[in-house]
Amino acid sequence: MQLEQLYAPLAADMNAVNGVIRARLHSDIVLIRQVAEYIIGAGGKRMRPALLLFVANALGYRGTQHHELAAVVEFIHTATLLHDDVVDESDLRRGRDTANALFGNSAAVLVGDFLYSRSFQMMVGVGDMRVMRILADATNVIAEGEVLQLLNVHNADVSVDAYLQVIHYKTATLFEAATRLGAVLGGLDEAGQARLALFGRHIGTAFQLIDDVLDYSGAEAETGKHLGDDLAEGKPTLPLIHVMQHGSPEQSALVRQAIEAGGREAFADVLQAVQATGALEATREHAAREAAVAATQLADLPASIFKDALLQLCSFAVTRQH
Repeated sequence: MQLEQLYAPLAADMNAVNGVIRARLHSDIVLIRQVAEYIIGAGGKRMRPALLLFVANALGYRGTQHHELAAVVEFIHTATLLHDDVVDESDLRRGRDTANALFGNSAAVLVGDFLYSRSFQMMVGVGDMRVMRILADATNVIAEGEVLQLLNVHNADVSVDAYLQVIHYKTATLFEAATRLGAVLGGLDEAGQARLALFGRHIGTAFQLIDDVLDYSGAEAETGKHLGDDLAEGKPTLPLIHVMQHGSPEQSALVRQAIEAGGREAFADVLQAVQATGALEATREHAAREAAVAATQLADLPASIFKDALLQLCSFAVTRQH
């Protein structure tokens, strides 16, 4: 099933969120509007705001705060993308030039700061201390994850557990915050909120693991990024860790050297080793286990089209090709 079909029950909500995003992007500073509208306009899956909306709707929420908070989550995500692309020196995202490639690093970083600060203005407007705590904590953990990933660059000795910690901090935390916010709006108690947060964490982890797979197997026209970007940046992702742990001494040494050196020179040889050792299949299997755990967290949700969509998203997260 395509993502557009999965999102069909959210059509009105997504339109409302887009309206909030457009309104909240306003600034008297022209460059801020240009950069922010460029990166938001690039599209993307809007997975995090969609999860918040699905959870809130599945719990029968009736109001408008889920639109505001979905926009907040998307702004925080967009800010991390702006900063990520500067740190990684990326020049392509979603099939278009990155904002830093087009407008320069300084503009990308500063507009990222604007989106973070605008997010916090919007949180305050909601007037719920639980919401502020969830998003403030999440934003802090994401920043820790960025630093943790930076420390792991060119480090071929990163363990599976250490890598999964990076994924949890850097990627899954915002999924977790989005689903917890939906649970808060839906009136669940702390235990119920924790279950939905776990759903977000596990589906977010599955989502990132498939990104790791697609870095070695996706079609660039579909993924919107260069193949081998992670290797070029010296990032030890799960497929590479698998090769070093399960490949021959020669394959392990090849990958180790490629991570430590960075660049694309060894990409063809590394890709061959990744394919020969079943690293992509092993990573997909890990993602499937994460998605299965995510699905179990939905057991107490009442039956609805929104619950069905959340369960289908678990499958989509693992089977997607871009």
